[in-house]
Amino acid sequence: MNVNHADIVISAVQPEQYPKTNLPEIALAGRSNVGKSSFINTLVNRKNLARTSGKPGKTQTLNFYIIEDSLHFVDVPGYGYAKVSKTERAKWGKMIETYLTEREQLRAVVSLVDMRHAPSTEDIQMYEFLKYYNIPVIVVATKCDKIPRGKWNKHESMIKKKLNFDPSDDFIIFSSETKEGKDKAWKAIESYMD
Repeated sequence: MNVNHADIVISAVQPEQYPKTNLPEIALAGRSNVGKSSFINTLVNRKNLARTSGKPGKTQTLNFYIIEDSLHFVDVPGYGYAKVSKTERAKWGKMIETYLTEREQLRAVVSLVDMRHAPSTEDIQMYEFLKYYNIPVIVVATKCDKIPRGKWNKHESMIKKKLNFDPSDDFIIFSSETKEGKDKAWKAIESYMD
């Protein structure tokens, strides 16, 4: 998709606040510092539509972005960030779960993992949760520019093994620095928009 228009629509915490449209929605989930904002910005050719923050764990709402008036990206709060109290985390968990399991417009979830490391317990839980609810998932391994290309296969195998990856899902190696995987990511997302 060639993106010229992208805007934040609303930061929502409950279903009443979600946009009242039937546009397809693609949610983005991942750990606090996995590069979700950079992923969104790269896909929409903007430097700072999604705020990248030096403080991980900053997104505490569901942020709806409208892309080319044809779909919404929904940035869900990052997980696995220690400085947030357990009660806060439980609240986010409930909010995310409600959105993921009840939102009819949701077409797929982009699950971002850091390519440099084995998926965390939360990464695995998120993947299993999406599989359990039959929510289509696109796994995006970020920060591939930090690994020599010759080692990509090894890292990809490690991630897939840890996630118990379903070969029918998309797996995309991505870098917001080099734009590696940008077209593939769009292709995967567009396949869920019809």
